[in-house]
Amino acid sequence: MPIFNFFRPKKLDNEADRRALLLRTGRVAEGSIFDVATDESGAESQIFYHYEANGVVYESSQTLDDEQSSRPDDYLPGARIVVRYDPRQPGNSVVV
Repeated sequence: MPIFNFFRPKKLDNEADRRALLLRTGRVAEGSIFDVATDESGAESQIFYHYEANGVVYESSQTLDDEQSSRPDDYLPGARIVVRYDPRQPGNSVVV
């Protein structure tokens, strides 16, 4: 059976690899933010968003990276965002 493992897609090791792959090859969709979580200092730390792919609405969340955290006004509830998702697993997404 080892020959079959050669053709099996490789699993991503960590979140950074998953994010890099989606940013490079994911399909683009428009989404919107519906909620925001803040950290102890009151800064936005996590966003909750939804988007549509193939007629299905998906909801997800994402922890903001340093670059995104520097633009808090871009991630307020109701804001339009760009989402990249895996066309084989549309629930796997990342906010650009």
